[in-house]
Amino acid sequence: MCEECTLTFTLIHGINEILVDCQECGASQSMRKLLSTPMIIKDDIEIKQNKIGELTKEYIEENRKILQQQKEKAKKEEHEST
Repeated sequence: MCEECTLTFTLIHGINEILVDCQECGASQSMRKLLSTPMIIKDDIEIKQNKIGELTKEYIEENRKILQQQKEKAKKEEHEST
């Protein structure tokens, strides 16, 4: 908000950025931050979670196949040794 012309607007900026000069009336050092609810911009969290879940399922299926192969191999070795 500008203390000179009372212009109020929404500006998305970094936490360390400071706007001090009014864009409307040109007054310097007149801008003040007003308290507001922070806006959180979510990254691809949902997409990443889906990919992680899918990747886990793929590894489980691969390991099931490997385990099945190992069981079959163990059965053959057991039958051959007796």
